[in-house]
Amino acid sequence: MSENTKAFIDALQTGDNMAAGDAFKDALRDKVGAALDTRRQELASSLFNKATNEAMPHSDPKPEIADPATFDQQGNVVAMGKTNDGQAEIDLTQDAETK
Repeated sequence: MSENTKAFIDALQTGDNMAAGDAFKDALRDKVGAALDTRRQELASSLFNKATNEAMPHSDPKPEIADPATFDQQGNVVAMGKTNDGQAEIDLTQDAETK
């Protein structure tokens, strides 16, 4: 039995209701704190125990990136040493010549 619980019982026996109320709050605080500490330890051990917690597979696979790009200081995309302004680079002269 904790000291706060003993103080609560002693205060009730002497009729000191104010002290009994304070001792009751302290005893309850101790009990809840101990229960929280126990639960924290259980949770921490279950999080880091690899035997019981296998990694869950992701529902969506990560997209594949063919050529990752980098950015310059202005925020423009830089790919393989040249800046890309976002415009498509299509040579339309070949289609015009074949028609």
